[in-house]
Amino acid sequence: MSSRESTLKATAAPDLAPPALAPAPRRVILREPLLRAIVPVLLIVVWQLVSSLGLASEFVLPAPASVLAAYRELWQSGDLQDALRISLARAAVGLLIGGGAGLLLGVAAGLSKSAERGFDTVLQMVRTIPFIALVPIFVVWFGIGEVSKIALIVGAAISPMYLSTYHAIRGIDPKLLELGRTFRLSRAHQIRLIILPTALPGILVGVRYSAAIALLALVAAEQINANAGIGYILNNANQFQRTDIIIAGILVYAVLGIGVDALLRFIERKVLVWRAAHV
Repeated sequence: MSSRESTLKATAAPDLAPPALAPAPRRVILREPLLRAIVPVLLIVVWQLVSSLGLASEFVLPAPASVLAAYRELWQSGDLQDALRISLARAAVGLLIGGGAGLLLGVAAGLSKSAERGFDTVLQMVRTIPFIALVPIFVVWFGIGEVSKIALIVGAAISPMYLSTYHAIRGIDPKLLELGRTFRLSRAHQIRLIILPTALPGILVGVRYSAAIALLALVAAEQINANAGIGYILNNANQFQRTDIIIAGILVYAVLGIGVDALLRFIERKVLVWRAAHV
């Protein structure tokens, strides 16, 4: 590495080195999950009270015990495990393609005015179209198989990733870029040493948004004549008027969303160890 690159790293981004942070107290570590669990627990208590007092019929709102029995039924038959595997695979493939395309387009538009003029308007138009509105045309274009389902998730995931990446790059302090030019760094070195490390927090936020939108699009995609997955279980439950299984399936979608977001938060903390933690 040249001396000017070493000087730039020491001058432009001194805060990127992991600081010697004291470990968080055990009480603080345990408090956050407990605080996050308060509202869900209260909702379950209210749900149980409504069912116990007979304020809603078992058909309209099954009791939590009935929903747990539905989970046990689905698990023992193996349907839940198969549905989770297929649904997660659909969401992952759609997120990988859509998020990857959004990342590349966002980097290109953030670094090049010409690239921004070329496709920013089109992507802004796509962003304003609700992905659920794309279902009919995707069925016409791709049929009712897996391609249309994954294409819907791709179309939903691309815009959040693009916007977050684009704004993360364009929001970099111009003084850092000027510093790179002062040290006569090449464009490639500026991107590697200044632009991408500084934009990384915004890019990771885009990954979280895209993952959340991909799961929302998964719900819509699995209503397109699905023959496997969580949506397939919900369609069958609707035909047989199994409200307990319908609610169980909806809660599975919710837990998947919370789990994926928690995983991405964990990855973000590990990658951005140099960033001060928010209390």
